[in-house]
Amino acid sequence: MSKYRIGIDIGGMSFKIGIVDENGNIAFRDVLKVTTNNSQEEMIELLANKVNDLIKTNNVSKDDILGIGIGCPGSINSNTGVCDYSNNLKWENLPVVEIIEKITNIKCKITNDANAATLGEVKFGCGLGYKNVIMLTLGTGVGGGIVLNGTLYEGNEGKGAELGHAIIKVNGRRCTCGRKGCLEAYASTSALIKDTKKLVSQNKQSKLWTELKDLNLINGKYIFEYAKQGDEVAVKALDNYINYLKEGILNYCNIFRPELIILGGGISAQEDYILSRLIPLLEKEYYGFKNTPKVEIKCAKLGNDAGIIGAAYLI
Repeated sequence: MSKYRIGIDIGGMSFKIGIVDENGNIAFRDVLKVTTNNSQEEMIELLANKVNDLIKTNNVSKDDILGIGIGCPGSINSNTGVCDYSNNLKWENLPVVEIIEKITNIKCKITNDANAATLGEVKFGCGLGYKNVIMLTLGTGVGGGIVLNGTLYEGNEGKGAELGHAIIKVNGRRCTCGRKGCLEAYASTSALIKDTKKLVSQNKQSKLWTELKDLNLINGKYIFEYAKQGDEVAVKALDNYINYLKEGILNYCNIFRPELIILGGGISAQEDYILSRLIPLLEKEYYGFKNTPKVEIKCAKLGNDAGIIGAAYLI
Protein backbone atom coordinates (compact mmCIF):
# COMPACT_ATOMS: atom_id res chain seq x y z
CA MET A 1 0.00 0.00 0.00
CA SER A 2 1.31 3.45 -0.96
CA LYS A 3 2.23 5.86 1.79
CA TYR A 4 1.68 9.59 1.54
CA ARG A 5 2.77 12.80 3.20
CA ILE A 6 0.82 16.05 3.22
CA GLY A 7 2.63 19.27 2.41
CA ILE A 8 1.24 22.75 3.01
CA ASP A 9 2.73 25.94 1.58
CA ILE A 10 1.35 29.02 3.35
CA GLY A 11 1.62 32.24 1.40
CA GLY A 12 -0.38 35.42 1.89
CA MET A 13 -4.08 34.63 1.91
CA SER A 14 -3.63 31.47 -0.17
CA PHE A 15 -2.68 28.16 1.47
CA LYS A 16 -1.65 25.40 -0.97
CA ILE A 17 -2.15 21.80 0.14
CA GLY A 18 -0.78 18.67 -1.51
CA ILE A 19 -0.92 14.96 -0.82
CA VAL A 20 2.57 13.84 -1.87
CA ASP A 21 3.55 10.29 -2.77
CA GLU A 22 6.80 8.45 -2.07
CA ASN A 23 8.34 9.69 -5.33
CA GLY A 24 7.75 13.35 -4.57
CA ASN A 25 4.75 13.67 -6.88
CA ILE A 26 1.73 15.67 -5.77
CA ALA A 27 -1.06 13.12 -6.18
CA PHE A 28 -3.89 15.39 -5.02
CA ARG A 29 -4.00 19.09 -4.31
CA ASP A 30 -6.25 21.91 -3.20
CA VAL A 31 -6.06 25.57 -2.21
CA LEU A 32 -7.60 27.32 0.77
CA LYS A 33 -8.41 31.01 0.42
CA VAL A 34 -8.71 33.01 3.62
CA THR A 35 -9.40 36.67 4.32
CA THR A 36 -8.41 39.22 6.91
CA ASN A 37 -11.89 38.74 8.37
CA ASN A 38 -10.70 35.38 9.71
CA SER A 39 -8.79 35.41 13.00
CA GLN A 40 -5.39 33.71 12.97
CA GLU A 41 -6.81 30.71 14.85
CA GLU A 42 -9.75 30.48 12.42
CA MET A 43 -7.34 30.38 9.48
CA ILE A 44 -5.58 27.32 10.88
CA GLU A 45 -8.86 25.64 11.81
CA LEU A 46 -10.09 26.17 8.24
CA LEU A 47 -6.80 24.78 6.96
CA ALA A 48 -7.06 21.65 9.10
CA ASN A 49 -10.63 21.04 7.94
CA LYS A 50 -9.53 21.52 4.33
CA VAL A 51 -6.88 18.86 4.86
CA ASN A 52 -9.49 16.47 6.22
CA ASP A 53 -11.73 17.20 3.21
CA LEU A 54 -8.88 16.59 0.73
CA ILE A 55 -8.10 13.24 2.34
CA LYS A 56 -11.74 12.16 2.36
CA THR A 57 -12.54 13.37 -1.17
CA ASN A 58 -9.69 11.35 -2.65
CA ASN A 59 -10.38 8.21 -0.63
CA VAL A 60 -7.01 8.23 1.10
CA SER A 61 -6.84 6.42 4.42
CA LYS A 62 -5.33 8.39 7.28
CA ASP A 63 -3.47 5.19 8.14
CA ASP A 64 -1.50 5.68 4.93
CA ILE A 65 -0.49 9.26 5.77
CA LEU A 66 2.88 9.57 7.49
CA GLY A 67 2.31 13.14 8.61
CA ILE A 68 1.71 16.78 7.71
CA GLY A 69 4.48 19.29 7.05
CA ILE A 70 3.98 23.04 6.81
CA GLY A 71 6.14 25.77 5.30
CA CYS A 72 5.19 29.18 6.68
CA PRO A 73 6.66 32.67 6.20
CA GLY A 74 7.92 34.41 9.28
CA SER A 75 9.67 33.55 12.50
CA ILE A 76 8.85 29.89 13.15
CA ASN A 77 9.78 27.87 16.23
CA SER A 78 10.14 24.41 14.75
CA ASN A 79 10.59 22.90 18.21
CA THR A 80 7.27 24.09 19.64
CA GLY A 81 5.33 24.25 16.37
CA VAL A 82 4.46 27.89 16.99
CA CYS A 83 4.52 30.76 14.49
CA ASP A 84 6.07 33.37 16.78
CA TYR A 85 5.53 36.15 14.27
CA SER A 86 4.66 36.53 10.60
CA ASN A 87 4.61 40.07 9.28
CA ASN A 88 2.79 39.24 6.05
CA LEU A 89 0.08 37.22 7.78
CA LYS A 90 -0.12 39.36 10.93
CA TRP A 91 0.20 36.21 13.04
CA GLU A 92 1.69 36.22 16.50
CA ASN A 93 2.24 33.37 18.97
CA LEU A 94 0.04 31.07 16.89
CA PRO A 95 0.22 27.34 17.88
CA VAL A 96 -0.12 26.05 14.32
CA VAL A 97 0.96 22.45 14.94
CA GLU A 98 -1.23 22.03 18.02
CA ILE A 99 -4.36 23.14 16.15
CA ILE A 100 -3.63 21.04 13.06
CA GLU A 101 -2.93 17.90 15.08
CA LYS A 102 -6.05 18.35 17.21
CA ILE A 103 -8.39 18.60 14.21
CA THR A 104 -6.74 16.11 11.84
CA ASN A 105 -5.35 13.64 14.37
CA ILE A 106 -2.20 13.47 12.23
CA LYS A 107 1.28 14.38 13.48
CA CYS A 108 2.57 17.67 12.11
CA LYS A 109 5.79 19.66 11.76
CA ILE A 110 6.39 23.24 10.67
CA THR A 111 9.34 25.26 9.36
CA ASN A 112 9.99 28.51 7.54
CA ASP A 113 8.72 28.46 3.94
CA ALA A 114 12.18 29.00 2.45
CA ASN A 115 13.47 25.98 4.39
CA ALA A 116 10.63 23.90 2.98
CA ALA A 117 11.36 24.97 -0.60
CA THR A 118 15.04 24.16 -0.11
CA LEU A 119 14.23 20.70 1.16
CA GLY A 120 11.94 20.11 -1.81
CA GLU A 121 14.67 20.97 -4.30
CA VAL A 122 17.23 18.81 -2.48
CA LYS A 123 14.91 15.80 -2.24
CA PHE A 124 13.41 15.89 -5.73
CA GLY A 125 14.66 18.91 -7.69
CA CYS A 126 17.96 20.26 -8.95
CA GLY A 127 19.64 19.51 -5.60
CA LEU A 128 19.05 15.77 -5.83
CA GLY A 129 22.28 13.92 -5.07
CA TYR A 130 23.96 16.82 -3.25
CA LYS A 131 24.56 16.78 0.51
CA ASN A 132 25.59 20.39 1.13
CA VAL A 133 23.29 22.92 -0.47
CA ILE A 134 22.26 26.54 -0.01
CA MET A 135 19.16 27.93 -1.66
CA LEU A 136 18.25 31.57 -2.11
CA THR A 137 14.64 32.43 -2.94
CA LEU A 138 14.58 35.74 -4.75
CA GLY A 139 11.18 37.40 -4.74
CA THR A 140 9.55 40.27 -2.88
CA GLY A 141 12.21 39.56 -0.27
CA VAL A 142 15.17 37.19 -0.12
CA GLY A 143 14.70 33.93 1.74
CA GLY A 144 17.12 31.12 2.26
CA GLY A 145 17.61 27.54 3.29
CA ILE A 146 20.65 25.48 4.21
CA VAL A 147 21.19 21.74 3.97
CA LEU A 148 24.38 20.42 5.58
CA ASN A 149 25.43 16.79 5.26
CA GLY A 150 21.98 15.97 3.92
CA THR A 151 20.10 17.52 6.85
CA LEU A 152 18.10 20.74 6.90
CA TYR A 153 19.89 23.25 9.13
CA GLU A 154 17.42 25.50 10.93
CA GLY A 155 19.50 26.98 13.75
CA ASN A 156 18.36 27.42 17.34
CA GLU A 157 14.56 27.06 17.58
CA GLY A 158 14.41 27.06 13.78
CA LYS A 159 15.32 30.74 13.63
CA GLY A 160 18.50 30.46 11.56
CA ALA A 161 19.24 30.62 7.82
CA GLU A 162 17.99 34.21 7.40
CA LEU A 163 20.29 34.56 4.42
CA GLY A 164 18.52 37.62 3.05
CA HIS A 165 19.58 39.60 6.09
CA ALA A 166 23.32 39.16 5.74
CA ILE A 167 24.95 42.57 5.30
CA ILE A 168 26.60 43.22 1.95
CA LYS A 169 27.08 46.98 2.42
CA VAL A 170 27.77 48.71 5.73
CA ASN A 171 25.33 51.58 6.33
CA GLY A 172 23.65 50.73 3.05
CA ARG A 173 19.98 50.84 2.16
CA ARG A 174 17.39 50.42 4.85
CA CYS A 175 15.93 46.91 4.82
CA THR A 176 12.39 45.98 5.81
CA CYS A 177 13.90 44.27 8.88
CA GLY A 178 15.11 47.64 10.16
CA ARG A 179 18.83 47.14 9.54
CA LYS A 180 20.89 48.70 6.78
CA GLY A 181 22.69 47.02 3.91
CA CYS A 182 20.97 43.60 3.91
CA LEU A 183 21.17 41.47 0.77
CA GLU A 184 17.37 41.64 0.58
CA ALA A 185 17.53 45.42 0.09
CA TYR A 186 19.63 44.88 -3.04
CA ALA A 187 18.93 41.43 -4.50
CA SER A 188 15.18 40.98 -4.10
CA THR A 189 12.99 41.35 -7.17
CA SER A 190 11.44 44.36 -5.44
CA ALA A 191 14.86 46.01 -5.25
CA LEU A 192 15.60 45.23 -8.91
CA ILE A 193 12.35 46.87 -10.00
CA LYS A 194 12.90 49.91 -7.76
CA ASP A 195 16.47 50.39 -9.02
CA THR A 196 15.37 50.00 -12.64
CA LYS A 197 12.65 52.61 -12.25
CA LYS A 198 15.23 55.05 -10.90
CA LEU A 199 17.57 54.42 -13.83
CA VAL A 200 14.73 54.76 -16.35
CA SER A 201 13.61 58.07 -14.84
CA GLN A 202 17.15 59.35 -15.42
CA ASN A 203 17.49 57.84 -18.92
CA LYS A 204 14.24 58.20 -20.80
CA GLN A 205 15.73 57.04 -24.08
CA SER A 206 15.34 53.52 -22.71
CA LYS A 207 12.67 51.34 -24.31
CA LEU A 208 11.40 50.74 -20.80
CA TRP A 209 10.18 54.34 -21.05
CA THR A 210 9.61 54.94 -24.76
CA GLU A 211 7.52 51.77 -25.15
CA LEU A 212 5.93 51.31 -21.73
CA LYS A 213 5.51 55.05 -20.99
CA ASP A 214 4.69 54.34 -17.35
CA LEU A 215 7.19 53.52 -14.60
CA ASN A 216 4.51 51.57 -12.75
CA LEU A 217 4.37 49.03 -15.58
CA ILE A 218 8.01 48.04 -15.14
CA ASN A 219 8.38 44.53 -13.75
CA GLY A 220 10.97 41.77 -13.76
CA LYS A 221 9.70 40.25 -16.99
CA TYR A 222 10.06 43.51 -18.92
CA ILE A 223 13.51 44.22 -17.47
CA PHE A 224 14.88 40.89 -18.72
CA GLU A 225 13.01 41.16 -22.03
CA TYR A 226 14.49 44.56 -22.88
CA ALA A 227 17.95 43.62 -21.58
CA LYS A 228 17.98 40.71 -24.03
CA GLN A 229 17.14 43.22 -26.76
CA GLY A 230 20.20 45.24 -25.78
CA ASP A 231 18.50 48.11 -23.98
CA GLU A 232 21.39 49.79 -22.13
CA VAL A 233 19.37 50.81 -19.09
CA ALA A 234 17.88 47.34 -18.61
CA VAL A 235 21.33 45.78 -19.06
CA LYS A 236 22.84 48.17 -16.50
CA ALA A 237 20.06 47.47 -13.99
CA LEU A 238 20.65 43.73 -14.28
CA ASP A 239 24.43 44.08 -14.14
CA ASN A 240 24.06 45.99 -10.88
CA TYR A 241 21.61 43.41 -9.55
CA ILE A 242 23.85 40.46 -10.42
CA ASN A 243 26.79 42.16 -8.73
CA TYR A 244 24.80 42.58 -5.53
CA LEU A 245 23.71 38.96 -5.70
CA LYS A 246 27.32 37.90 -6.24
CA GLU A 247 28.40 39.57 -2.99
CA GLY A 248 25.89 37.59 -0.94
CA ILE A 249 26.66 34.30 -2.67
CA LEU A 250 30.41 34.75 -2.18
CA ASN A 251 29.88 35.12 1.57
CA TYR A 252 27.84 31.90 1.73
CA CYS A 253 30.36 30.03 -0.42
CA ASN A 254 33.29 31.11 1.70
CA ILE A 255 31.53 30.34 5.00
CA PHE A 256 29.84 27.04 4.13
CA ARG A 257 31.64 25.83 0.98
CA PRO A 258 28.53 24.01 -0.27
CA GLU A 259 28.54 21.75 -3.27
CA LEU A 260 25.62 23.63 -4.79
CA ILE A 261 23.82 26.95 -4.55
CA ILE A 262 20.26 27.05 -5.89
CA LEU A 263 18.55 30.24 -7.01
CA GLY A 264 14.78 30.09 -6.64
CA GLY A 265 11.87 32.47 -7.01
CA GLY A 266 10.62 34.08 -10.19
CA ILE A 267 14.15 34.98 -11.21
CA SER A 268 14.95 31.30 -11.78
CA ALA A 269 12.99 31.47 -15.04
CA GLN A 270 15.86 33.60 -16.39
CA GLU A 271 18.46 30.92 -15.80
CA ASP A 272 20.55 31.40 -18.95
CA TYR A 273 20.81 35.18 -18.58
CA ILE A 274 21.59 35.14 -14.86
CA LEU A 275 24.03 32.24 -14.71
CA SER A 276 26.02 33.22 -17.80
CA ARG A 277 26.89 36.51 -16.09
CA LEU A 278 26.94 35.46 -12.44
CA ILE A 279 29.21 32.41 -12.60
CA PRO A 280 32.22 34.19 -14.22
CA LEU A 281 32.04 36.90 -11.54
CA LEU A 282 31.99 34.33 -8.77
CA GLU A 283 34.90 32.39 -10.24
CA LYS A 284 37.11 35.47 -10.00
CA GLU A 285 36.52 36.03 -6.31
CA TYR A 286 36.02 32.74 -4.44
CA TYR A 287 38.42 32.43 -1.53
CA GLY A 288 41.04 29.87 -2.54
CA PHE A 289 39.02 29.12 -5.66
CA LYS A 290 41.69 27.21 -7.59
CA ASN A 291 42.56 25.01 -4.64
CA THR A 292 39.11 24.32 -3.15
CA PRO A 293 36.09 22.33 -4.35
CA LYS A 294 34.01 24.01 -7.02
CA VAL A 295 30.62 25.40 -6.02
CA GLU A 296 27.96 24.74 -8.63
CA ILE A 297 25.20 27.27 -9.24
CA LYS A 298 21.82 26.15 -10.56
CA CYS A 299 18.32 27.54 -10.81
CA ALA A 300 15.44 25.80 -9.05
CA LYS A 301 13.40 23.27 -11.04
CA LEU A 302 10.27 22.53 -8.99
CA GLY A 303 8.74 25.99 -9.29
CA ASN A 304 5.76 26.68 -7.05
CA ASP A 305 5.57 23.02 -6.00
CA ALA A 306 8.89 23.09 -4.11
CA GLY A 307 7.28 24.40 -0.94
CA ILE A 308 4.57 21.74 -0.86
CA ILE A 309 6.94 18.87 -1.61
CA GLY A 310 9.60 20.05 0.82
CA ALA A 311 7.08 20.64 3.60
CA ALA A 312 5.74 17.11 3.11
CA TYR A 313 9.22 15.70 3.61
CA LEU A 314 9.70 17.42 6.96
CA ILE A 315 8.08 14.20 8.18
